[in-house]
Amino acid sequence: MRHASLLPLCSLFVFCRLVGGRIVGEDEAGFAECNKFFYEETPPEGLAEPFHVKICQQYNGKERFATLYSIQDKIPVYSAFRYAISGESREQGWMIEPQIDDPNSNLAEMMNEEDAVTSVNNLGSKQALSTDYLDSDYQKGQLYLSSLNSDDFQVATYTLTNAAPMTQSFMERWYMNVNSLMDLALTPYCGNRDDLYVITGAVPSDHRVKDKVSIPDFLWLAACCAGPGGWAMGFIKHMRDGDIIEDMMVQDLEKSLPPKTQLFQDNCGEADQDTEKMKKILEMVNHVQDEERMLQAKSSSEQLSGTRNKRSAQLLPDETTEGSLLRTIGSIVATPFVKLFQLIYYLMVGILKNVLYCIWYATREFIGLLENGVHRMCSATVSYFMTIGEELVSIPWKVIKVIVKIIRALLRILCCLLKTICRILSIPIRVLVDIVSFPMYTVCAIPTVLKDIAVGLGGTFCLALDTTFGTIGSLFHVVFSICKRIGPKISYDNSGEL
Repeated sequence: MRHASLLPLCSLFVFCRLVGGRIVGEDEAGFAECNKFFYEETPPEGLAEPFHVKICQQYNGKERFATLYSIQDKIPVYSAFRYAISGESREQGWMIEPQIDDPNSNLAEMMNEEDAVTSVNNLGSKQALSTDYLDSDYQKGQLYLSSLNSDDFQVATYTLTNAAPMTQSFMERWYMNVNSLMDLALTPYCGNRDDLYVITGAVPSDHRVKDKVSIPDFLWLAACCAGPGGWAMGFIKHMRDGDIIEDMMVQDLEKSLPPKTQLFQDNCGEADQDTEKMKKILEMVNHVQDEERMLQAKSSSEQLSGTRNKRSAQLLPDETTEGSLLRTIGSIVATPFVKLFQLIYYLMVGILKNVLYCIWYATREFIGLLENGVHRMCSATVSYFMTIGEELVSIPWKVIKVIVKIIRALLRILCCLLKTICRILSIPIRVLVDIVSFPMYTVCAIPTVLKDIAVGLGGTFCLALDTTFGTIGSLFHVVFSICKRIGPKISYDNSGEL
């Protein structure tokens, strides 16, 4: 029994560890690690308010999508995601984000409402709860649909920060629209599909469920394909019954949102978008809209038949018996005509719609050509006048430069002329200076010459004396050396004779 009681707690612990929703701090750029769900990693501009919180929704340790949540309206402003493998939707338990109501909570991950009652302070003060939808005509409708995910992380989409109030019929049509658009119109025309960025949002109204949760005025979807031959499309679906989802350009969608809103950086590369792919996408969008019209017509006919059945049940038995035969005969006769009229109606609607689309496309192309022509003509005119203006402005400066060059050339010529004149005039002056200075140089040179002669004679005399005395000394030295050698021999001879 003890192990059986611990099993639900263990499964709950594992579940909470798998699913997470981190509140992004104000000091972090954008949605932190969830910036990858936005084109060019840039969240939309013009939608954030002080009463909004940024949530990076996670599952199994990976980021799954990003949500901007309004604690004032208690619905998401938008949820941003990228294409994932679609799967069969399975109902899950709804979760809440503890840190929205209790910023001081140490519970940093999403958790079930039942478990949050005893562990989260002020629960439901800033975010919607499942109890807010009880006994009302509204359901919890997802902005980021669980059916757009495979089974392994559908759980992350079942958070009340990703839900807004929707009626049952509207929610069914919204889910059908989004699934059909993703499967038929958007993902097939975006290359490998990894480059498809999608943002779904809700615009709040003044009406609230139990004076707590704001009912959206309309829902919107914007898609941006960032791959080669990219494109961008926008869609709006009003909460009124009978309205089908509307297609439009992203710029037109931004006009329906708060001022200065920009959903995609650089309008999703507007200059390089592929118009041919957008035409094909619009064709598939028209198909989705036709399906919705048929479903609405079918549901209205079912409602009408239900009303008739109720009325027939209230008739008397005899009146019912008499009218049943007439109704049977009338239905048999009228059915072919009704089918024929329905066929003619659908054909006329289709033809009219295609004609209007062709007229709209031709008008748009014609206006585009006119705009391009006028733009090019204006650009050429402006560039022409700018070039002429630049040339006119540069003429005085060029004239000044030419004048300066001429003056510099004249000055150089004048300098060369003066140098030549100086050199010519310097020749006779040097000659005269040399002639005048020659006697002075000559007279001044006589003492030096005499001194040199005296020095030369004195040197010659000294050299002669040195030579004479040297010669005599050498002779005396030779004689003395001879005498010195002969003397001892003579004295030895004389002593022998003795």
